[in-house]
Amino acid sequence: MNCARLGSNAAFGRLLSALVFGFCAMGADGGELTGKVSVNGSSTVAPISMAAAEMFQSKQPKVQITVGISGTGGGFKKFLDDRADLRIDICDASRAIEASEIERAKKLGIEFVELPIALDGMAVVVHPGNSFCNDLTVAELKRIWEPGSTINNWKDIRPGFPDLPLKLYGPGTDSGTFDYFTAAVVGKEKACRSDYTGSENDNVLVQGVSGDKGSLGYFGFAYYDANKAKLKLLAVAHGAEKPVLPSLETIRTGVYTPLSRPLFIYINKASLSRPEVKAFAEFYLENAPAIVQLPGVHYVPLSDELYNLAKQRVAKGTSGSAFEGVSSSGPRNLLELYRGK
Repeated sequence: MNCARLGSNAAFGRLLSALVFGFCAMGADGGELTGKVSVNGSSTVAPISMAAAEMFQSKQPKVQITVGISGTGGGFKKFLDDRADLRIDICDASRAIEASEIERAKKLGIEFVELPIALDGMAVVVHPGNSFCNDLTVAELKRIWEPGSTINNWKDIRPGFPDLPLKLYGPGTDSGTFDYFTAAVVGKEKACRSDYTGSENDNVLVQGVSGDKGSLGYFGFAYYDANKAKLKLLAVAHGAEKPVLPSLETIRTGVYTPLSRPLFIYINKASLSRPEVKAFAEFYLENAPAIVQLPGVHYVPLSDELYNLAKQRVAKGTSGSAFEGVSSSGPRNLLELYRGK
């Protein structure tokens, strides 16, 4: 697997060892497979796909699975490449496929199978030495991050905040986290000031925020959880509601709003006809509930019914997106969406 861009993470290594041990104890059905499976896309989803790949390869060592990171948008570019021989089999995505990407898939004759795999929340974080800010409102975040923002000092955010230069860190423009955050906070996807340090690699953002006393950043909750000794987590207040800290419980119950979201993998339907890809997809869904809850990943599992609906999509080769025609600001009732597809 291609793990280099995730950086060194001892906790993640221990997680993989535990997962592989657990899988070996479970055993696996079917004969020996060969071939290659290519996965790329979201850095948020990457830890799940990497763990699933490691577990799968422990029983199918002749299947080579590569997991790369280029952000959700970057992953879809590889998934929908003009050249069929360059297309990846699976795109990790921290947002649903967009209308423009669906249109490109249709133009290229690419059918895809959309599979929800977990729920995630976005963490808004500051330097651990920040003693004056414990929470921000969505309105304050909007003023900070919207295009043309002139807020470059903490004192300009809220009365009582100190005179301290504000340094911003966030996902790059190819990131699904960037897309979701700008839609949820600013009100329009990809609408964002440009004068911030951006990267599709969340470990770069962790280093930036933890090394700058005036920092403010955001990324997936799992990356905060894996680095919480280096960061301070902020609560977020939506409208007149009280500030809420992201946690597995507040993400699961929907209390942490509007910065909770579903995570996905997208599989090229033509690739799904290959035995090694279909076996990996089935394995991924079967073990996703265990993977997403373990230390080092810390996402929220879907309901059994949703995982069963996802398994049916693989078994039937159901193509298309349950989100097609659904407004990005609309309801995110996954069961309702997938029951109807």
